[in-house]
Amino acid sequence: MGLPSVMVLPLLIVFAAGVYYIYNKVMQLMSKTLVCNKVVVITDAVSGVGTECAHLFHKAGARLILCGTTWDKLESLYDSLITDSDPKETFAPKLVILDFSDMDSMEDVVAEVMECYGYVDVLICNSSMKLKAPVQSVSLELDRNIMDINYFGPSTLAKGVLPAMMSRRSGHVILVNSIQGRLAVPFRSSYAASKHAAQAFFDCLRAEVEEYGIVVSTISHTFINARQPPSAAEPAPKQNILAQYIISQLNHGVRPSVLANEILQTVNRKRKEVLLAHPIPRVALYLRSLFPPFLFAVLAAGVKDSVLAEQIQ
Repeated sequence: MGLPSVMVLPLLIVFAAGVYYIYNKVMQLMSKTLVCNKVVVITDAVSGVGTECAHLFHKAGARLILCGTTWDKLESLYDSLITDSDPKETFAPKLVILDFSDMDSMEDVVAEVMECYGYVDVLICNSSMKLKAPVQSVSLELDRNIMDINYFGPSTLAKGVLPAMMSRRSGHVILVNSIQGRLAVPFRSSYAASKHAAQAFFDCLRAEVEEYGIVVSTISHTFINARQPPSAAEPAPKQNILAQYIISQLNHGVRPSVLANEILQTVNRKRKEVLLAHPIPRVALYLRSLFPPFLFAVLAAGVKDSVLAEQIQ
């Protein structure tokens, strides 16, 4: 006797939910086994995303090398990792002071990183400096500082760990970049330029080291949403409706925990390019390639409305 037709849909839903649950459990198990014992370097480990990554990779059994600009914050992160884990299943992280704004120290930093274990399996370049300002108000010194932190620093560190990866014919380099490495937004000239440069460097690197078995991944995400939404008492400047909608979508952002999990999955699945963005930013990327005049007109209209609103206020 067959099942009543009214029962088919609920059973299918239950079956699909069961398959999804099993899939997630399997992926969690694989995530732990794939990075277990791997030497993983995380830059700016004390940031929101860096801290989330540190906890994920530490629990998965990775040998962490945590980099940051402040020793106190690194020690605090170290203590939280040790407290929340089983010492029999994890490794005590190693700490390295790293400040990309001080490029003169990079040679010593690379040497210190390599001395920890003699090699690096996974390098996660997570550091970033943001800036919002009109082009004419940004000094050359600030331009250079942003380029050091967002481009020269990560590329120099990647070059430093590359020889050992090439000799071992294995390794994974991940650039946690930004969607603005592919799509420039007004008032982000220096930031977008540095992200475009980093994107181009790691794209070239990917092709050059593929024959050595080294994977290079770039993760382009929208705004990292680690803060509470703005108060309703703070009115936003009036803008062109279409421009306002696009900018709100661009700034909708991703949570640090979501981005960290995506980084872990990128390591596990060896994905070369990841885009974490809502539909509007994705559409804007297509418009940039297929109909650039339209996108430029929308962005320019948004800038004009912003300037007018500021003048009225």
